[in-house]
Amino acid sequence: MQAIIEKFVGFLEKDKRLSSNTLQSYKRDIDQYISFLKDMNLSSIENSSKTTVIAYLLNLQKKGRATSTISRNLASIRSFYQYLSRVKLVEGDPTINLESPKAEKKLPQILSTKEVELLLEQPKCNDLKGFRDKAMLEVIYATGIRVSELISLDLEDINCEVGFIRCNKGNRERIVPIGSMAIKALKEYLDKARHLLIADMKEKSLFVNVNGKRLTRQGFWKIIKHYKNMAKISKEITPHTLRHSFAAHLLENGADLRSIQEMLGHSDISSTQIYAQLAKNKIKDVYKKTHPRA
Repeated sequence: MQAIIEKFVGFLEKDKRLSSNTLQSYKRDIDQYISFLKDMNLSSIENSSKTTVIAYLLNLQKKGRATSTISRNLASIRSFYQYLSRVKLVEGDPTINLESPKAEKKLPQILSTKEVELLLEQPKCNDLKGFRDKAMLEVIYATGIRVSELISLDLEDINCEVGFIRCNKGNRERIVPIGSMAIKALKEYLDKARHLLIADMKEKSLFVNVNGKRLTRQGFWKIIKHYKNMAKISKEITPHTLRHSFAAHLLENGADLRSIQEMLGHSDISSTQIYAQLAKNKIKDVYKKTHPRA
């Protein structure tokens, strides 16, 4: 059986061009499945069935494995049976019509409005980086754009007079309004810092690093972490935390889901509805804390 597994991994490497880590993951999953078959006294994989696979998945569940782990195992086993069927080592694939367990959607962590204010207060406009960092944090919270969209912004994508920014994603473009505080921070950055940071006057990137080139995703993550520590906020904060907070705070203050969907650039309203669940949870917390008979 080990020889067959090795041939299977070799097939994946050659045909699917998977990474070394992914291949090792497949092999580990299959090794564990074969070990389970042996414990079940199944002498040959040909004797396995859909019931066998289901029993294995239930066994993983019983051991407390995460839903994502169980789903990955099923995907590995399914690929293995497809390979065995292809090389005619088994007659049928017992994983056909077996559905992966659905993972529960975790509610995103958000910051309170006070925590956001505390974070945005940290950059001090007493040097070039301070002006830039203040503008970046204000813009990403004011618009809810992704970090990839933030660092991709060019000078021509912003209109401080009208109050909007333009985000491009492939062939899709969306216009997102931007608030007065973010506009103020942007204007100060453009007037007092950017032209001193850029190395080339032809540079079109809105936000640049100390070398005058477009800021990277990693660079912005470091900026977020730095100011999180300065603000002494215990929650884990990523650029996406500010995106989640933007959406949740809009909803709390009366914005409708369709408008939030448009601003976030979600193609499906179901992606936006998770913020409605956050709002419901907050209402429940308020009720429990304030109602005398809760």
